[in-house]
Amino acid sequence: MIDNYVINRAMNISILALEGVFDTGLATVLDAFATANELSQMANIQSPGYNISVVGVRPQVHSSLGMTVPVIATTEGPSPDWVIIPAIGYKMPDPLLEALAREDVQESCHIIREWSEAGAGIAAACIGTFVLAESGVLNQFEATTTWWLTPLFRQRYPEVRLDSNRIIVPSGKFLTAGAGLSHIDLALWMIRQNNPELASLVAKYLIVDSRPSQSVYIISDHLAHTDPMVERFDHWVRDNLNRSLTLDEAAAELATSKRTLSRRMSEVVGKTPIAYIQDLRVERAVHLLKTSNHSVDRIAEMVGYNDGVTLRTLLRRRLGKGVRELRDA
Repeated sequence: MIDNYVINRAMNISILALEGVFDTGLATVLDAFATANELSQMANIQSPGYNISVVGVRPQVHSSLGMTVPVIATTEGPSPDWVIIPAIGYKMPDPLLEALAREDVQESCHIIREWSEAGAGIAAACIGTFVLAESGVLNQFEATTTWWLTPLFRQRYPEVRLDSNRIIVPSGKFLTAGAGLSHIDLALWMIRQNNPELASLVAKYLIVDSRPSQSVYIISDHLAHTDPMVERFDHWVRDNLNRSLTLDEAAAELATSKRTLSRRMSEVVGKTPIAYIQDLRVERAVHLLKTSNHSVDRIAEMVGYNDGVTLRTLLRRRLGKGVRELRDA
């Protein structure tokens, strides 16, 4: 299982660089493992180390910003213990769908299946998760992805068990990470499996805080605009967030049934209407904590809760942070 994936020799990691690879994602992964190798020697930390190869299905690869990425063929070098798929630089649905249909991406999907069948662990971050899902090997496994493309991911890969709130999702021999800079979370997770002390040291040198959830970064309004019913529901909830809300009332306001509303919310944002309401309460509470001097009890009232204890509990459960941490952030 992935949770116990510890190798006592140097770990062979192949990083699959596709045309248009996201510069920051690729560089972040490379820097994290290079730093781990360097620090293990400097601090005399027992670690098997990492052999990194940047591989590609074409002899020449350019990054999203046009830089030439030196790659070797996927058939060269040692057999990978792990494969990492960084994001490709297509942030919106239409360009991304065009990129996924490219010949090199489809060829990569075939190779990903071969790696998987050979027993390699496979990790992907941000939009790289679409490439991994496109190969079909993620079906029936849990995964996360970049938060603003969750509606497209759910529609295109319905057999993947998506949880876009989490930044890191290990499942079977697969590992997925959320948006953008979660590439560093992915790399640190892999380092931690071999040596938690080394992972902690790398995080300190690179100044990386613990981020267990994407929830605090998600812009709910962006997701809501992908569907008219969900957008109307979003607006209604925001207008009435300071009071108790029920599913019956929401359905009546939108002139639909509770079942239809629940189904549409699940299809678009992967949440129940009640969970979505809680998300908006958290979103507004965090904003008020950062921008006002209101007491926690007063903010709780403003977002529809009877007392501050309920709000504190919800914030800790959803974001992994307390009121003081959120106000100071």
